[in-house]
Amino acid sequence: MTLIRLLDQDRPALTFTVDGAPVAAKRGDTLLTAILAGGLGHLRTSEFGDGPRAGFCLMGACQDCWMRVDGLGTRRACTTLAEDGMAVTRR
Repeated sequence: MTLIRLLDQDRPALTFTVDGAPVAAKRGDTLLTAILAGGLGHLRTSEFGDGPRAGFCLMGACQDCWMRVDGLGTRRACTTLAEDGMAVTRR
């Protein structure tokens, strides 16, 4: 599944990487929005064997979207803003 951006086309563009792959985003996008709109399709694979996961609550409550950011620790993809040059690793 890929999200399609319908609004805010005029915000400044930025690029970051997820597992080494470049992802295009717009200033103000969360990591979750940018990753799903960028066509990567998921944030992580379920440890229980039921497939890819793309976040659950989308508001920072469920703990389902943790990602490693710039090697400095984990952040919630649904509440962390994407920044130009950021390096993100799926867990």
